[in-house]
Amino acid sequence: VLENQDLQDSIKPQKVEFRSLNFNSTLHWQPGRTREARDTVYFVQYKVYGQSTWQNKDDCWGIQNHVCDLTNETSDIQEPYYGRVKAMSAGVYSDWSLSCRFTPWRETMIGPPTVTVVHSNKTIILKLQAPRSPYKRKKGSKMPMTNYYDLLYQVFIINNLLNEQHRVLVYEGKEKVIKIENLRPGVSYCIVAKMYMPMLDRSSAYSSRQCTVL
Repeated sequence: VLENQDLQDSIKPQKVEFRSLNFNSTLHWQPGRTREARDTVYFVQYKVYGQSTWQNKDDCWGIQNHVCDLTNETSDIQEPYYGRVKAMSAGVYSDWSLSCRFTPWRETMIGPPTVTVVHSNKTIILKLQAPRSPYKRKKGSKMPMTNYYDLLYQVFIINNLLNEQHRVLVYEGKEKVIKIENLRPGVSYCIVAKMYMPMLDRSSAYSSRQCTVL
């Protein structure tokens, strides 16, 4: 019995946590303290805070991965959720390991916008597009993150003659097409942008750079 108890404790999953980007929400965990045996499998359940019964996540029942996609199960983005995971090895089950409470609307990270340089002469014209959530409109297109939050685009310009790290904020607002004027011909400029959420004072990562020589 003791050996079983030891095995139970040593295979119990560690560091169970939700990670979420644009409401694509996955549960992650690490194997127990011992080196993971080949036959270790994991079982995942989830529930809304305040509910008494846990739901099995069928796609993550007896899996060998350390990650489980709960995007569809956490689609009510204002609700707080919990996930939990247990392991089985050599016919022995661990106890459940519980995640912290996870509320998608509060905790999801926002991704960067997509930036397209449409035109450049002495002026750079940019098209900005907010990242999309996994949730669809009735017609089937994915809803942009701007449907869920009051988001601003922040556009920065990097003049390659100057310091690479020196980004100058040239625009902040909600317009999707913007003009950057009065630039010097023959100079290579790069543009990066991010999404900013004033309410939670949170920013996305920078978009990938778009560079152009005027």
